[in-house]
Formats: sequence, structure tokens, C-alpha cells
Amino acid sequence: MTSTIIPCLSYDDADAMIAWLCDNLGFAAKEVHHDDAGKVVHAEITFGDGMIMLGSRGVGQLDALLANHPGGPTQAIYVVSEDVDAIHVRVAAAGAEILLPLEDKDYGGRDFTFRDPEGHIWSVGSYSPWR
Repeated sequence: MTSTIIPCLSYDDADAMIAWLCDNLGFAAKEVHHDDAGKVVHAEITFGDGMIMLGSRGVGQLDALLANHPGGPTQAIYVVSEDVDAIHVRVAAAGAEILLPLEDKDYGGRDFTFRDPEGHIWSVGSYSPWR
């Protein structure tokens, strides 16, 4: 069994935090991807059946959204679903602010990102890092 809800964190020094979380809490680095400047654009670290996805603050679409809200959220939640389009319809109809549109991703899957009524950022997608 694997989790279908994955917290997504943004760190100033993502590489140092990956090492710290692995060394001190027992996480294992499953995937770590860097951009040309050496910043972490996407990382997946696991602990048992759980996972955290993280990146360098301000890098990548989701982390850029988090960085643009000083004093706001520093994490987001990613929900793995096979019914992304239907969820998008319901969330949009409920008046949620869509931050990143529903679209197919070049790395696989389909997703969108929205802000809930209390200001938290969520992504719903069909990409599963467990596969």
C-alpha cells in the first residue's frame, strides 16, 4: 500500500534538507532532480510507505507559487487520482482559485493546482511517483 496524498515542501537549501531528513529521520532519497543552476526542481524522499516531494524555494511552477506568497504557505499537498478531470470540474464549480491549469505534463500524468478557501495550495494529478 502506498500513500495517495503527498505533502510538497519548499526549502531554501533543498539539498541540505534532503541530507538532514535522510540522516536524522531515516528518509531515503528516491529521486532528486536539479536544474542547470544546481537547484532542486523536484525530489521524492520516502519513509516507510510515506513520501514527501520537495524542491528549492522559487524553483519550478509549484515552488514559485509558494515563494510568491511571503508569510503564506510553505508547503502544498499533492493528491494522486485517476479522476483528475472530474475533480477539476468540482473544484472549479466550487469557486476555488485555479493557479495552474489542467494539463498533460511532459513527465507523465495530468494535473492542476488550486488554492482552497483558506489559502492552502493543492495539486491533483494522475502522475504517481510510486509507479
